[in-house]
Amino acid sequence: MDCATDETPAVEKAVAAFSPGLPLAVAFSGGADSSALLLACARRWPGQVVAWHVHHGLQAAADDFETHCRAACARWHVPLAVRRVDATHARGESPEDAARRARRGAFVALAQEAAEVADVALAHHADDQAETLLLALSRGAGLGGLAGMPALAHWGSLRVHRPLLGLSGAGIRDWLRTQGETWIEDPTNQDGRFTRNRIRSQVLPALEAAFPQFRATFARSARHAAQAQSLLAGLARQDLEATGEPPRIADLQRLPRERQANLLRHWLQGAHGCLPSAAQLEELLDQVQACRTRGHRLHLKAGRGFVRRQGDVLDWYNTAPLPPEGRG
Repeated sequence: MDCATDETPAVEKAVAAFSPGLPLAVAFSGGADSSALLLACARRWPGQVVAWHVHHGLQAAADDFETHCRAACARWHVPLAVRRVDATHARGESPEDAARRARRGAFVALAQEAAEVADVALAHHADDQAETLLLALSRGAGLGGLAGMPALAHWGSLRVHRPLLGLSGAGIRDWLRTQGETWIEDPTNQDGRFTRNRIRSQVLPALEAAFPQFRATFARSARHAAQAQSLLAGLARQDLEATGEPPRIADLQRLPRERQANLLRHWLQGAHGCLPSAAQLEELLDQVQACRTRGHRLHLKAGRGFVRRQGDVLDWYNTAPLPPEGRG
C-alpha cells in the first residue's frame, strides 16, 4: 500500500489518497492541471490509466492541443482516446456552458465505448472551486450552485472524481515544473469577455491578498451547502412521491410554497434535465396557486421548454405543439 509522508509533494499526496476503480480514465486537455493529474496517476497505476482528450474544434489551436497530448501520452506510455465534438453554443446559451455540456457528453460516450472504464478523474482544483462559488454568487444561485463541484459525482454509470480540489493551481504548476514537464496554455483563458477569466485574473488575486485562506474557507462553505442541498433533495423526493410524478396540482397546492418550489426544481431537473430561472419558478408557483378551476389554463416557460396543465397534473415539454386555447 502506498504511504505518503509529510515531505511528499501535495499532488502526489492527493493522488495517493485517491481510490478510484481501475482502469482509470483521466480527462486530458494538455493544460498544466490535467497534465499533472495524468502524470501522477500514470506513475501510481502504470498500465491501468488511459487519457481522454476532447477536441472542441472551436479555435485554430485545437489541432495543436491534440498533437501535444499525443506526444505527452506517448512519452508517459499512456493510451489516448480523442473525441471530437461540436461545442458551438445555441442562442441564449453561454459558450462556457456549451463547451461543458459537450465535454460531459464526450466522456459519457467514451465510457460507453470503453466498457471496462467506469471512473474518470478531472483536474479541477481549489481555484476552480472558488471561481465556481463566486460565479454562483454573482448569479444569485441557490444551494445547488453554492455547493460547487463535488469530489465525486455520477454521470449515469460513470463515476466522476476530482482528486485535486484541495490544491491550488499555483502549487500544481510548481510540481509539474519540478518534473521537467511543459504544458499548453489555452489562449481563451486570457479572454476578458468570459466572467470566469475575469474572476481568475482580478478577483482571486484580491482575495489572496485580503484573505490568504480563502480557498479552504470557500471549500468549507461549499461542503455545508452540499449537505443542506442533500437534505432538500431528500425532502423533494418524499414530496414528489406523495404528489405523484408528474405532480398532481391539488396535492402540490397543499404544500407550503417553499416546498412546492423545492419539489418543482427537483422534478424538472431530475425528470427533464432543466432548471427554471428564479423568475420562471416564481411565476409557476403563482399559477399553480391560481389553478383552482377545471378550465384554468397553465402554460409557462421553464428552462428550455414549457410547463403546462394536463388534466389534474403538471406536464413539461420542449417539442410538442402549444396546447389549444382553453384546454384543461
